Amino acid sequence: MKDEKFRPFLDRLRQERELTDIRQPVDIRHIATLVDQSDQALFFHNVIGYDMPVVSGIIRTQKRAALGMGVTNYNEIEAKLEQGITKPIAPRYVESAPHKQVIQLGDDVDLFKLPVPMSSIYDGGPMITAGVVIAKDPEFGINSGMYRFMVQEKNLTGIDIVTPNNMRLFAQRAFEAGKPCPISISIGTHPYEIMGSGFRAPLGVDEMGIAGGLRGAPVELSTCETIDMPCIADAEIVLEAEILPTGWVYPEGRFGEFTRLMGGLHWNPLVRVKAITMRRDAIYYALHMPWENTWLAAPTRYTAIRRALKTAGVQCKDINVTLGGCAFWHAVISIKKQSGEGKNALLAALSVMDLKHVVVVDDDIDVWNAMDVEWAIATRVQGDRDVFIIPGARAKPLDPSLAVMPPGVVPTGAKVGIDATIGEGIPKERFERIAYAYADRAKIADYMGGKADAVPSTVNAGPKHIDAAAAKILTLIDKTPLYYQDVAAQLAEYDFQTVARALGKLHAEEKLWQDPRGRLCLRGSAFAAQAPAKRT
Repeated sequence: MKDEKFRPFLDRLRQERELTDIRQPVDIRHIATLVDQSDQALFFHNVIGYDMPVVSGIIRTQKRAALGMGVTNYNEIEAKLEQGITKPIAPRYVESAPHKQVIQLGDDVDLFKLPVPMSSIYDGGPMITAGVVIAKDPEFGINSGMYRFMVQEKNLTGIDIVTPNNMRLFAQRAFEAGKPCPISISIGTHPYEIMGSGFRAPLGVDEMGIAGGLRGAPVELSTCETIDMPCIADAEIVLEAEILPTGWVYPEGRFGEFTRLMGGLHWNPLVRVKAITMRRDAIYYALHMPWENTWLAAPTRYTAIRRALKTAGVQCKDINVTLGGCAFWHAVISIKKQSGEGKNALLAALSVMDLKHVVVVDDDIDVWNAMDVEWAIATRVQGDRDVFIIPGARAKPLDPSLAVMPPGVVPTGAKVGIDATIGEGIPKERFERIAYAYADRAKIADYMGGKADAVPSTVNAGPKHIDAAAAKILTLIDKTPLYYQDVAAQLAEYDFQTVARALGKLHAEEKLWQDPRGRLCLRGSAFAAQAPAKRT
């Protein structure tokens, strides 16, 4: 997997029957809806009016994302990302690159020749969605990310950078200096580079180093022709461009977002494309929204949350960044709790990226089971004690619940934490779940197949046997309190009616009592529960 490139990855998807080749002529306007309907990635070989094929949907499922990361199961991606973060491998520059087989400069630059599909019916125009963008700042160095570009003219696009991040900071600093911000846009790269660029690393950290850590080998970079910038050597297509110092004043969008909603009109800078370099037989990759961004974005949240909890000294069992929260805004976290750590875990998790709502549960709750989580909220939460709201926190502009803000103003919103762990001072016995006796050996399939239980040696016994059973019960509960069912299990030589009658006899003789957990014990013993004091 170290040396796997974009095209061999497509071949592997074919081998796994995760990619279908469409060889008949297809109208580019139909591509997005066909990908949306397909349970496989699609490779369109004959796009009407274009000389270039289009592939889309290559990481649009958990399985395809796992294949892209070289792991067997999707849940293993988080550990691989952690490896990439903790053991980054610096990129390596190469002299020649396949994407330089065709070089278009000046008036030859024509974005309209690229088969950039439309997506949603309300989109403002065709959007370049799968470009790995590399930018450089004089002080902070290299930054990589993924942003979309709405094609407006043959050599002009917008760039969607309304969300506060390192790329926006680089563009803002260049704008304030009255200079363009040079960027390379690499289209058609392996998922390693897509995931590395999608991780929100601190300033000064090169995300291509993280991509190298994921790969286990350096990412190969080449140098652009018209700007002093690196680009991904294995890319199918590279756009060499500059973010113009226009400011956030040009309309861009709308666009179908990861929220599964149509985004609003954004105000963004313009991007001038100075050169296009590509392979002779280049393949255009269109990242499909929503979901194709989700399966590699979610693990970046898992890793960041786990790191925040570790810093807070909270032992985390499991994390679910939920699809209902668009894999960006909601997290359910189970912890091995010590006193007060439910709140500490919430504070730590809510500091991560753009998380908006976090639920923390005990380690007996399955974070992947929505009913289990809701049950924890229903049975363990008191609103005045366990729900808190943090107002005025940085918010993601794509949140449709936020008030409309003037162009260039970063919105703020509320973060909500729900501590659905068992509260301090509450007996754990209150949360003992129903468990049915003999579930380990009484299986319905066996009885449907004709199984019959053995008949006890004593059935419908008379007073003599009832007295004997009662005596045995007294001996048992004299040593330790037992649940009713445990008593019945230890008197297996009697049928249940005989056991029940023996216990009834002891109750009538006022010899029975219960301990605080509801187990049978002797009345007046050290185990016996004390009745609450009467009110005066």
